[in-house]
Amino acid sequence: MEDGMFDIGVNLTSSQFAKDSDEVVARAFSAGVNGMLLTGTNLHESQQAQQLAQRHMRCWSTAGVHPHDSSQWEAATAEAIFALARQPEVVAIGECGLDFNRNFSPAADQEAAFSAQLAIAAELSMPVFLHCRDAHERFLALLTPWLDKLPGAVLHCFTGSQAEAEACLAKGLYLGITGWVCDERRGAELCAVVPRIPADRLLVETDAPYLLPRDLKPKPASRRNEPAYLGHIVERIAALRGETAEAVSDATDANVKQLFGVMF
Repeated sequence: MEDGMFDIGVNLTSSQFAKDSDEVVARAFSAGVNGMLLTGTNLHESQQAQQLAQRHMRCWSTAGVHPHDSSQWEAATAEAIFALARQPEVVAIGECGLDFNRNFSPAADQEAAFSAQLAIAAELSMPVFLHCRDAHERFLALLTPWLDKLPGAVLHCFTGSQAEAEACLAKGLYLGITGWVCDERRGAELCAVVPRIPADRLLVETDAPYLLPRDLKPKPASRRNEPAYLGHIVERIAALRGETAEAVSDATDANVKQLFGVMF
C-alpha cells in the first residue's frame, strides 16, 4: 500500500488498546499509515489522547465530550477542554455532536454540551470533529449558526443517506468514511454515497478499535479493528469511486492538512 494514508479516527485511549498501544501505532506506520488523529470522547480520554499524541510522532488529538457523556458537562469541563485545546498536539474540538439513537445522555444535555463546544472552537478558531446519529436535522440546526466562525468541520464516521450527505456537503462539512463500506449488507447505502463525495471533502478513518471491516481476511482473533487496516478501507473506497488507492490517499492527505493544519 502506498504511503500517504492519514487515519482521522483512532480511539487509542480505548481499554482494548491498554496493553499494546505502542505496538498498534508501530503496526499502523509499517502498514503505510503516515499520521493519526486520536479521538477524545470525554475530558479524561481527551487528556489521555493528548498525552499519547505527545508520545508518538505524527499523531495529534482532539479534545471534547461525546454526546454519550454530555450529561457530565459543566463549567469546569469547559475550562479544562479550553486549556487542553491550547496544547500543540490538539488540533480539533470534539468528538462532539448529537446521538438520539442511544440517548445515553438526555437530548437537552447533548444539545447544551454540543453548543458549548462549538463556542469553544469558535473562540479558539479550531475545527470541530463531529458525531451525529439519528439526529440529522437538529444537528445541522445547532451547527449551522457557528459554521462561519469555524475554520472547518468533519462529520466523522458518516453513515447517513445521500440526502443527509448532500445537506452536510452543502454546509461545507468534510465527511469521514470508515470500514462501514466493507459491509455489503449494512453498508450498501453508504457505498452508493461514497462516489458522490467531492474529492476535496473526503476523509478516511478506521474508528479503531470499533468497526472492524467485515470483509477483512483473515480476521484478527481479537476482532479488534486497528489503524493498520486503513489501507484495506482505502482500497474499498477507491474501488467504489473508480479511482486508485493512491489518488484517494493523496486527496485525503491534502484535506487533513487543509482542515487540521498539520504537517506530516
